[in-house]
This record gives sequence, structure tokens and C-alpha cells, in this order.
Amino acid sequence: MKIYEITIKPLTAFGTPLKGDTIFGHICWQAAYDEKLFGMPLKDLIADYQSNPFAVFSSAFPTFYIGTECYYVLRTPALPVDEIFDLPAEKSEIIEKRKEYKAKRWMILKKKKRFESFKTLEFLDDSELFEKMKGDLSLETRRQLRREGTRRYISSFLQYHNTINRLTGTTGEDPFAPFSVEQSVFCPETELTIFAGIDETRINIQQLRDGLERVGSFGFGRDASTGLGRFDLAEDGEIDLLTMGSTQPNACYTLSPCVPEDDTFEEVFFTPFTRYGRHGDVLAKSANPFKNPVIMADEGAIFKPKTETVFGKPYIGIAVTNLSKAEPNTVAQGYSLYIPVRVEV
Repeated sequence: MKIYEITIKPLTAFGTPLKGDTIFGHICWQAAYDEKLFGMPLKDLIADYQSNPFAVFSSAFPTFYIGTECYYVLRTPALPVDEIFDLPAEKSEIIEKRKEYKAKRWMILKKKKRFESFKTLEFLDDSELFEKMKGDLSLETRRQLRREGTRRYISSFLQYHNTINRLTGTTGEDPFAPFSVEQSVFCPETELTIFAGIDETRINIQQLRDGLERVGSFGFGRDASTGLGRFDLAEDGEIDLLTMGSTQPNACYTLSPCVPEDDTFEEVFFTPFTRYGRHGDVLAKSANPFKNPVIMADEGAIFKPKTETVFGKPYIGIAVTNLSKAEPNTVAQGYSLYIPVRVEV
């Protein structure tokens, strides 16, 4: 499996976060729409997905430049605070510092530079990230953000919707009551990086780009039909994630929501993430469009394997099956690409 980094440029707000398992689902739909896209039907691509995935996607992460140096903005690992930061000796100061450190949910990683310990990296909160990244923006965009008083690189807001009862011409009680939906808006000129592992015996990077371009044209996730989730593709390039972390790794830092294998890891640190999946396209109108919920470890999880054999392949996790009554062959990405790291918990 080869790993590529693909840069995308958001054009609109997003109603659904760009997480790896959802990106995988969109690519599967593109394969279902057009069997010529990957040169084979979807059922052949996922026939052995439980043992040999044709593609594994990371979540999308902001990327910025300082001069010619490229930096990735990743999630702070789900480790105890004192494993990432040096806490003060005085107990009275520890509580305040813990609050400060927990707000630092972003980790800055320099491209093509190894790190041996999380304590050598820079961690930022939302406002600090904005200050760090705004130097990469054009002068006109910085002026616009200053006029608007924007202090966050990624902003969330509630979009209110109405459903009209065609008999009365008004809203009213359920199911016609007004409701709100959360949307995420990226700062202008934002670039996001998606890491994608592909089995080049079955698909290639150009085919994958074609699939992602279609997703970006029609919209990603919820409310795509109203204009959300649009993006353009920029450059791509091969990358080796296994050379970005420690030279003596004992753990995996995950890059997407993951369902780990049984009896493989001796210690795990993660933030739970529950995926309440729902079918799209024609299956959205089926008798049962909802998938079974899946509890996953969100990106930024740390998994300490029992043996070093785990580091022999670029991904961990399993495929998730038995998800749907409407389509028994439904499969979800429980795999995750990872960066090998060393932790001393």
C-alpha cells in the first residue's frame, strides 16, 4: 500500500466533518455510480475489504506554510496531560495549567521532520492557531478577517431550517417545526490535507483524484444539495507516514476514527466517537435508511501494541460490517492510517 497526501481547498461551508470513514463512504458511492472509475464494480473492490482494503483515508487536516516550510495541523493526542506537557511542581498551579493545556487541541507537525517525543512539539488553542496560520494568508484576506473580527480558523454556527406543511402553507408542530443544523466554515484560502493509502494493484492515484473531484463538485456530506461541502483539488504527492514519527516507536497515533483489532493492543488512549450512519442516494428512501451505530476511537487516539509486528503495515483497525438491514453488503472504514510514536505512560 502506498500513501499519498492530497490537498483540497474548501469552497463552501460543510455540514459534515471531513472524517476518514465518511470520505471512504463517498468514494464507494462514486464507484457504485460509475464502474469505469476504478475499472471494476464496487462489489469487487470491497470483496476482501475485511482483510485487504483497497483504500484507507485519514480525516482532513489544515495545512499552512511559513516561508517554504509546510506544517500539518493535527489533533492533540488523547493522552494524559502530563504525558504531553511539563506540569509545574506546585499543586496550586497544576489545576490552572491543566485547564490551559486542555484547550490546546491542535498539534503542529513540520513536514518531512521526525519527532521523537510529543513534548518537543507545539500545541495551540483555536485563537493561537489562527494567529499562527494567518501569516500564510493574503493581505486582502487578513484585512477582511480583521474587519469581521474573526479570531478562529474554523468557525461553527447554527443554520436554521423550516419545513413547510403544504396543506397549511406554514410551519407548525413536528415534523414541520423549525430546526437548526450545525455548519463549519473554514477561513478563506484554507488548504486541507487528506492522507490516502491505496492498493495500487487495484486503483491508482489519478483514479482516486477523479473520484474526489466528483465529490467536491457535487458536495460532501449533509445538505450537499443546498450547496454545502464543495471543494477543489490541488496537488498530491507520495508520503511515508512511518518515517514521520519516532525511530523507536511503541505506539500508533491515528489519523481517522478507528475500530481497533481485538487482542492486539495492551494500552489505548482515545476520545470515543459514535458514528450514527445513514445511507445516501436511493437507499436514503428505503424502509430503513439508518445504519447501526458504531463506537469508534476518534482521530488522535494512541494505541500501544503488544508486539512490534503491528508496525509492519501502514494502517491498523478492522472493517466494520453487519451495519445495515437495507443493504447487507454495507461496509464501513474502521481502519486508520497512523504515525508511529513513542510514549512513556
